[in-house]
Amino acid sequence: MKLLRVGPVGQERPVVLDAAGNLRDIGEPEIDGAFLASGGVARVRDALERGDLPVVDGEGLRIGAPIARPGKIVCIGLNYSDHAAESGADVPAEPVVFMKAANTMVGPYDEVLVPKGSVKTDWEVELAIVIGQEARYLAGREEALAVIAGYAISNDVSEREFQLERGGQWDKGKSCETFNPLGPWLVTADEVGDPQSLPLRLWVNGELRQDGDTKNMIFDVAEIVRYLSQFMVLEPGDVINTGTPAGVAMGMPGQPYLRGGDVVELEIEGLGRQRQTVGQA
Repeated sequence: MKLLRVGPVGQERPVVLDAAGNLRDIGEPEIDGAFLASGGVARVRDALERGDLPVVDGEGLRIGAPIARPGKIVCIGLNYSDHAAESGADVPAEPVVFMKAANTMVGPYDEVLVPKGSVKTDWEVELAIVIGQEARYLAGREEALAVIAGYAISNDVSEREFQLERGGQWDKGKSCETFNPLGPWLVTADEVGDPQSLPLRLWVNGELRQDGDTKNMIFDVAEIVRYLSQFMVLEPGDVINTGTPAGVAMGMPGQPYLRGGDVVELEIEGLGRQRQTVGQA
């Protein structure tokens, strides 16, 4: 099942995409942690199967992020060996964990802003996990997979000078406004199937820059969720960005970073496609 939110910023309406490609009102106030924790996915699925959900005219409507503002966005760094190599880093022995401000999340077609003073704004196509149940101290892989509501495409936009050359932790190069386009859909875990068999690609101005597959993750989805639950409580609606394959600007000497007017397009098989035009803060 594909859940999404449509409408102007701050006025998004939660809908579901049916098998015929129609948008249908889900009859719920929001797609957020409370919706996920209370069995909202099952309620919508049952109502959709009964034919109870009215069609919504989506013509001209903006597509927002598929969930309302999460409690937290947790990120995994250097999770593909080819990306670690292009970054000049060793393959990590344990997941590299950092946080991203929750208010970086925007819709999949919204403008991405190059921050003031930035000269190294970069792209990263990633598989995002959306948590559906509270989780702490998970014991194994099956428990970890059971708390996942679904998956989405994430662009973990990053400012490399802020991240790596200005001291401190990575967060300040990751948390600039608009730095986490998400969506277009939250695709439920049952529909995605194996999350370790998803090709993911990114283009800049029509040129393919990243061409990877989630099968090449160093730490897979189940291990990421299990591992994180040892250090923090994961809550419904939390987003986890799982890392990016090779092909970022930082890893290609001479490759220009993002500038105003550039167009970034991303896709993950079965999860849809994003497109952002780059502007200036």
